[in-house]
Amino acid sequence: MNAAVAAAAAIAGVLTGVIAMLAFRWSERELKRPTRTSLHTDPVLPPGVDTVLSVLRSSAVVLDEADGVVKASSAAYALGLVRGGKLAVEPMLQMARDTRRDGEIRQVELDLPRRGTGRGEALAVSARVAPLGSRLVLLLVEDLTEARRIEAVRRDFVANVSHELKTPVGALSLLSEAVMDASDDPEAVQRFAGRMQIEATRLTNLVQELIDLSRVQNDDPLEDAEPVGVDELVNEAIDRCRHQAGTKNITMTAGGTADLRVWGNRGQLAAALGNLVENAVNYSPARTRVGIAARRVTAPGGDMIEIAVTDQGIGISDKDKERIFERFYRVDPARSRATGGTGLGLAIVKHVVASHGGEVTVWSAEGQGSTFTLRLPEAGAARDRDRALQHPALDDEAGTRRTTSASSTASPPDPTAYETLSAPEVLP
Repeated sequence: MNAAVAAAAAIAGVLTGVIAMLAFRWSERELKRPTRTSLHTDPVLPPGVDTVLSVLRSSAVVLDEADGVVKASSAAYALGLVRGGKLAVEPMLQMARDTRRDGEIRQVELDLPRRGTGRGEALAVSARVAPLGSRLVLLLVEDLTEARRIEAVRRDFVANVSHELKTPVGALSLLSEAVMDASDDPEAVQRFAGRMQIEATRLTNLVQELIDLSRVQNDDPLEDAEPVGVDELVNEAIDRCRHQAGTKNITMTAGGTADLRVWGNRGQLAAALGNLVENAVNYSPARTRVGIAARRVTAPGGDMIEIAVTDQGIGISDKDKERIFERFYRVDPARSRATGGTGLGLAIVKHVVASHGGEVTVWSAEGQGSTFTLRLPEAGAARDRDRALQHPALDDEAGTRRTTSASSTASPPDPTAYETLSAPEVLP
């Protein structure tokens, strides 16, 4: 009996040993077998490539021989090129396979759907594929969307300038021929000469506004910034439009808080406000009123100054309000030709205000008039931010202010010429 037990125990021990040896051998084979993770991590980038890819502005993706992503920049993920460890753009994936096969460098421009939008917007990209060593392929993708947008704006600008210049130049050419043909008719000559003066003035205004627009786009207004009195800007804008308003019996009124100051380039700010007041007069019917008002408003980054120009004109439709600040865009081209407008005035206003750290907004309803509001940093807060860099010796007295109630009025240059009212309501 004891012998049988001993034999059984010996057999069990042998079996246990065999099983343990087989399990050990099996575990060794499993450790040596490549896993799914190791397939993606085995390829090693050549020395220095990782550093180079990290400083490239283009989106970079490195693919292995199985089309797995070995490395991808954050920009590649942001553009939606890589998803789930795979290259998600089929044309780029096919380019990578072709390059891996024959070693040739390939480049193509593609329009990709923009992620997260349902408006059909496309992303314009340039993709370049090149071999990286014997096993890897490098894909570089550059976003061309903004460059294409700028190029389209430039083309439109050149086309619009050409069209706008051709109109008065062609009119002058025809009128000069008419003057020559009517040399024996003094009345006709005088009539044609008057028309020539109108077209010459329109051409001069267009050229000058093109120069002004180029200047405000290229110059930094804060290099020559100073505290600018809002009362002075308002009075200058009223004086600029005094004649046009008088011919249409339009009353111009100034109101709001007195002795406010903004920080910026006086010439550019005067041009911006003057353009708004001039538009208000030109697009208002006879015997109406144009109001200009200023007030201080509290903002998180410092107090802001709002200057509102309100008219009782034809108003602006909702679809036009989205485009009125575009260069050469006119709500009513026929009326613009009659008033001599070039379509650049509001574009200049937009650039001036933006370069001064402010914004311009518009409220309007067809048949009810419009209110354009400039919102600019107050001189004190803006000056304190820029004082050390731009005006270290500026006297504190230049930034002092006297605040009056909202119902006080600014004194126009000629009290008998304009009715002085409280500030017209700034519409929403």
